Amino acid sequence: MNVSSRSEHDGRTLSSLNRTAFMATAHCLTGCAIGEILGLVIATALGWGNAASIALAIALAFTFGYALTLIPVLRAGIPRRRAVRLAIASDTLSITTMELVDNAFILIVPGAMAAGLGDSLFWLSLVASLVIAFAATFPVNRWLIARGRGHAVLHEVHAH
Repeated sequence: MNVSSRSEHDGRTLSSLNRTAFMATAHCLTGCAIGEILGLVIATALGWGNAASIALAIALAFTFGYALTLIPVLRAGIPRRRAVRLAIASDTLSITTMELVDNAFILIVPGAMAAGLGDSLFWLSLVASLVIAFAATFPVNRWLIARGRGHAVLHEVHAH
């Protein structure tokens, strides 16, 4: 293989890695966003404090994140126990990263946790936190996939 064809191959591999990492991060963002938004809306509507709001949002983010992975894996015929292990292996670090960044951002925005559902600060800070969390989680997913971990595990079983 000459140098130029190796570079072309490496470029395609890099593009594929970036595309796969982007899709994995978007997938993670979807589950986390559903959980975060639902958790914060519920907690805000019930007048819960910061700790309870964050705990509920994180619990729901993990629940929805794992569920969005489990559904297609189970549909592919993977046994439930293995499917759960695959979801945990593929998503835990990604969801954890996204949740840490997302919630840290919300906590540092003055007034964001005290904002009500009708306040633009509530929604703007939530959207900004998810965008920043996506940017922070993309390199994590890229690193995992490049090493055959994360969502690369799901592609091995052709279930995702």
